[in-house]
Amino acid sequence: MNLAGARVLGSNSSVKRSKILQHHLCDRIAMPSFRHRAQALSESEKSQIKPDFSFGIVADIQYADIPDGHSYHGTPRFYRNAKAALRRAVSMLREGSIPLSFTIQLGDIVDGNCKENAEKALDGILGELNAFGKPVYHMLGNHCLYNLDRELLHQKMEIPNLPADGGSYYSFEPHPSWRFVVLDSYDVSLPGWEPSHPRYQLALEWLKKNNPNENKNNPQGLEGVERRWVAFGGGASPEQVAWFKQQLQEASAKKQRVMVFSHLPFQPGTAPNPCLQWNYEELLDVMRGSSCVVATFAGHAHQNGYVRDEWGIHHLVLPSVLETPPGRDCYGHIKVYGDKVKLVGTDCMMSLDMSLGRKVLQEAA
Repeated sequence: MNLAGARVLGSNSSVKRSKILQHHLCDRIAMPSFRHRAQALSESEKSQIKPDFSFGIVADIQYADIPDGHSYHGTPRFYRNAKAALRRAVSMLREGSIPLSFTIQLGDIVDGNCKENAEKALDGILGELNAFGKPVYHMLGNHCLYNLDRELLHQKMEIPNLPADGGSYYSFEPHPSWRFVVLDSYDVSLPGWEPSHPRYQLALEWLKKNNPNENKNNPQGLEGVERRWVAFGGGASPEQVAWFKQQLQEASAKKQRVMVFSHLPFQPGTAPNPCLQWNYEELLDVMRGSSCVVATFAGHAHQNGYVRDEWGIHHLVLPSVLETPPGRDCYGHIKVYGDKVKLVGTDCMMSLDMSLGRKVLQEAA
């Protein structure tokens, strides 16, 4: 998808939108321009300047060994096909003409419906991802935590540099000029913690304060972004927010640029409001207080979404493997240059060129 012809909101808005993409299903869109596979890109990409590094990306695999079904909104879900679609994606990323250093998986690696064989399903999907032959960086989504222990997930996913508080946030440096920060969207949440745990108790406190419904998964009566206060959501603890701020300070001191990854979206307009992270405003304030953040990437909403805010940060939400019909594809790779970042999506995943903001370039000079 080419996002030329940018649309900007009026001056009274706090967000400048290059274009908002809210395609809930790839089979609802006329897709000819999306159907470019890695082989078709090889010749044109060879002619471009070599990127500093490149990596693969995939979102919301949500595999389960169960018959196909539907979301709460009636969207078809292809549970068993998710493994086949992932296998094809890994093969194309591994064998494509662009050397990839690693892959990022944006959470919800298995579906919550695989209750009795969740660990077996997880092992199977990790095996498919490991066939990539390069590092795979993971984050946790709500579906990961419905049936699997957080500590077990950390171990099997080999998540590095975890904090002592049991959270699932970390960072790594894929290149001397870049720092990637992976946030834990379910650091404060009901899924993933015992009811006696302080993070569970804090989540319950936030939900009771902000959602008056008896069923906390129901946003009925809530308006606009307040609809994010649902029990399948989550947020960042004060400890994680402080750590995030420190990460950006360290990156600025080292003249590094930053990409931020999370299962839940941060930016209103990129996804339906119930999909937003609970304390997204606090996290955005941290990003906007620094000049080093280039882009954020999230999943969860199962659709393409994009907003560039008035601070010049690109906010992307990527679609799900789960809801990609059999025979279709949903994955991408990202090429990182000195002055831009380029997402090359395949089939159902959008493509996008993202320039680095002036402040980011000045900060890193």
